[in-house]
Amino acid sequence: MESLSVPRGRRARPLLLPLLTLLLFVLFVWALTAGEYAISPPHAWHTVWARLNALGPDAMREAGISRMDEVVVWNIRLPRLLLAVLAGMALSVSGAAYQGCFRNPLVEPYLLGVSSGAAWGASLSIVFPALFPQGQVSAFGFALLAVLLSYSMARRDGETPPVALILSGIIVGAIFSALVSIMKYLAADTELREITFWMMGGFYYATWDDVFTNAAAVLPCVALISLTGWKLNLLSLGDEEARALGLHPDRARLFFLALATLAAAVCVSTVGIVAWVGLMMPHAARMLLGPDNRHVVPGAALLGAMYMLLCDTIARTLTGAEIPVAIITSILGAPYLLWLLRGKGRELYAG
Repeated sequence: MESLSVPRGRRARPLLLPLLTLLLFVLFVWALTAGEYAISPPHAWHTVWARLNALGPDAMREAGISRMDEVVVWNIRLPRLLLAVLAGMALSVSGAAYQGCFRNPLVEPYLLGVSSGAAWGASLSIVFPALFPQGQVSAFGFALLAVLLSYSMARRDGETPPVALILSGIIVGAIFSALVSIMKYLAADTELREITFWMMGGFYYATWDDVFTNAAAVLPCVALISLTGWKLNLLSLGDEEARALGLHPDRARLFFLALATLAAAVCVSTVGIVAWVGLMMPHAARMLLGPDNRHVVPGAALLGAMYMLLCDTIARTLTGAEIPVAIITSILGAPYLLWLLRGKGRELYAG
C-alpha cells in the first residue's frame, strides 16, 4: 500500500493554482497603480467600480474621482493590462499545446509561421494602406494563411507527421520572412520605422475593442485546451501509444493546433510579435506543477499573464519613453531559459 501512495509534493501541486491566481490579482492591482500618474490602489478600484456602475460625470466628481483619474485608469491602463493578461495567456497556453503535440520542449507558438505571416500582413497594411486598410485584420488573415500552408504542405496520405509539420512551418516562416524583408526594402523611412516598431510588440494602443476581441477568441481556446489536457498527456506518449489508448493522434493534434493557432494569431495581430513567453512559461509551469498537462496548461496561463503584466509595467515605467515589450521579455527571458536548461533541465519532464 505504501508504494501506491502519492508523494506529498505531488498532492500539493494543484493547490498552487489558487495561489498563482491570487498572485496574478495582486500583480494586476500593482500594475494598475504603477506609472507616472500616481494613484492609490483603493482610489483606482473606486474609479473602476464607478465606471462599472455607469456613474455620470457629476456623480464621479462628487465621489472624488477626477476626469484625469477616469482617463488614466479606465481608458488607458485597465484595457492595456487586460490585453496584456490575455496575450500572456494566449502565448503561454499555445506554447504548452504545441510542446505537448510535438513532444518537443523547444517548440513555441510561432513554429508554424504565425509570427512571420502576421508580420507580412501588417507590413502590407503599412506600405499599401489603400489595399489593406485594416492592419489587424490583415495580420490575422496572413497568420492563419501561413499555418494553413504549413499544415497542407505536411499532410500526406491522410496523415500529418509531426516532423514534416515542423519542417513545413520552418519553410513557410522563411518565405514570409523574406516577403517582410522585401516590404522593408520598398518602404519609406517612416513606414520602415513603423514596421520595425510593430514587430517589436507592445500594448501602446490598447482599446476596449481589442480587449473584447481578444477575450472572445482567447478565453474559449484556453478553456478548451485546459479541459482536454488529458489528451495532451496521451499525445506526449507518442502516436502508437495514443492509438492503443483510444485516441486518434492526428485528429487530436489538429484540434490542439487549431485552438492554439487561433489564440496566438489573434494575439499577434493585435500586439505584434512578443518573443519567449510561449517558450518559457510552459517550462516554468512544469517545474511548479509537474508534467501533467491538466495542471500545466492552466498554470502556464496564469504564469504567462503575470509575466506579461510584469514586462509591460517595466516597459512603460522604466524610462520616460516607453520600451517595446518584446525587448523586455527577451532581456529577462534569455537568461532565465539558460538557467532553466542548465540547472533544471532534468526536472522539466520528471514526475
